[in-house]
Parts: sequence; C-alpha cells; structure tokens
Amino acid sequence: MDPQQPAHRHPASGGGARGVKPEMFAIVMATGIVSISAADHGFGIVSVPLAALAAVALPVLMYLAAARWRTFDLRDIDTVVGFFTYVAACAVLASRFADHSVVLWGLGAMGLVGWLSLVPSLLKRMWRLGPTGLRDRAHGTWELASVATSGLAIVFVAAGIVFWALIFWACALAAYCVMTLLIAWRALGEPEARRNVPPDHWILMGALAIATLAGEHIHAALHPGPLADGVRIITIVTLAVATVQIVPLAITSWRQMLDWPAVFPLGMYSAATFAMMLETGWQPLAIVSLVFFWIALAAWLAVAVIVTRRLIRLTSEHGLRPE
Repeated sequence: MDPQQPAHRHPASGGGARGVKPEMFAIVMATGIVSISAADHGFGIVSVPLAALAAVALPVLMYLAAARWRTFDLRDIDTVVGFFTYVAACAVLASRFADHSVVLWGLGAMGLVGWLSLVPSLLKRMWRLGPTGLRDRAHGTWELASVATSGLAIVFVAAGIVFWALIFWACALAAYCVMTLLIAWRALGEPEARRNVPPDHWILMGALAIATLAGEHIHAALHPGPLADGVRIITIVTLAVATVQIVPLAITSWRQMLDWPAVFPLGMYSAATFAMMLETGWQPLAIVSLVFFWIALAAWLAVAVIVTRRLIRLTSEHGLRPE
C-alpha cells in the first residue's frame, strides 16, 4: 500500500474544504439526467429549467474547484475517482444539448480532456494500492470511472464518431467489472459493509443504466449485422442486471438514498429504459421509464431542499464566525 495514502477514508472525504469536494459535480449529473428524462416524456416545463440550472451550476462548480484546488489531496484515490463526476457532468450536459453542435463539441472536449487527465492518475494509484489495498477501500463511488466513460461514449455517438464510442463503451464495461469485483470482495470480507450500505452504492445500478443507454445509442448508429446484434444483447444484459439491483439497494440503503449519488442512477434508469423502448418497441418499458422519472424527480426535489437548508445553516454559522 502507498504509505502516503490513509488505509480507510469515507467516500466523501476525498479532500477539499468547507463542503467543496471532488464529487460535487454529481449535482450537475443528477440535474442533467432528470432534465433528459423529463424531455423524453415531453415535460418541457420541467426539463428546460433543470437544464438551465445544470448549465449554470457546472461553471460555478468549476470555479469553486479551481479556487480550492490546493486543498484537494490528489494523491488519494478517492479524490481522483470523485473528479470523474466532472467528466460525467460534461457528458450529461453535452447529451442534453446535443442539438447544438458547438455545445456538444465544447462540453465533449472538456469531458474528454478531464478523462485523459484522470485515467492515468487512477491507474497509478490502483497499482500502488495493490489487490488487497483496493479491496479494503473499494466502494460504490469507484463506479464513477465507468459512468464517466459511458457518458463519453454517448457523446461520441452524438458527434458521429461511432468507432471511439465503441472503444469507450467497452472500456466502461471493463471498468465496471473490475470495480464491482473489488466492491463484492470487500463486502464478502466485511459484514459491516453489507449492513450499512451508503447511498453511493446506487451508482452500481447507475453505471449499468448509463452503459445500457450508451449501448442503445451505439446500436442505433450501427448497420444491421453481427456487431449490432452483439451490442443489443449486451444492452439487454446490462439493463436486466441494473433492474435486479434496484430492490436490494432500496432495501439496504433506503434511509440514506436522499443524496445526489442516488438521484442520478434513478434518472439514468428512466432514460435507459426509455431508450430501450424506442429501439425495441417494448411498450411496457415506457411505463417503467415514466415511473422512474417521477421517482427521480421527487428524489431530486427532496435532495434539493435538504441541500438548500444545509447551505443556509452553514452560511448562517459562517456569518457568526468572522475570519
């Protein structure tokens, strides 16, 4: 194990100060995907304000991250993984505004640059930790690497670059398998990890949902043939596995699910089932998608209220303590 890294850290403790954490871009991810799901079902009155809010939040969070950059422990693997929320946020917004080529290419480029910067750092820290070190620290947030990679695959499809969409999609599935095996290995050895499942474990489902969405976009862009058939089979499997995870996650972590890491997977599942319905014509999936849209929207509103009240309290406390 890297002697410069602590043995255990809370998933949300990847550095930063005064609530500024690497995974803060999950706010944009959650807001953007709920906006996309609302647009899928024709709720423009919901989709447009959420899209605008996400578009405003991204540069604000980028400024906060830049201002606090020196407070982040970039030697820590959780910090590196947390910043994949930035890549995913860029990808989600690029998908939401895919009709505007300048926005699509601009946000896609920003996300790709972030991904290219983070992946070598992640691999380096994984190598230093070794198998047992990775097992001892693995948690749901690590699936963000897969989420961000699938998000870029969707952007590549929207930009008409199907070859690289396939490459990134394959990398996303490989990353998911690696991270899930590590998380399962830890859960088998730590009863406490099975009893107290944090909200970030919802990303286990969300990573498969966005992989399904990416696969459906890729399938639609391919010519009929063996490759397209293979992509379709994989997307059916990823959606099925994501579906199977929902009930166990709800049972084990429902008390903690009101957080951004849980909102994004719910919205992504709605978007994924809607895309699958369009491609396959399986109409029951439209109902499933609509139900999960309302669940995701309700969760988004609840988390927004909680976060707003928390910010008001922190602002009030800070105002009483002059620096």
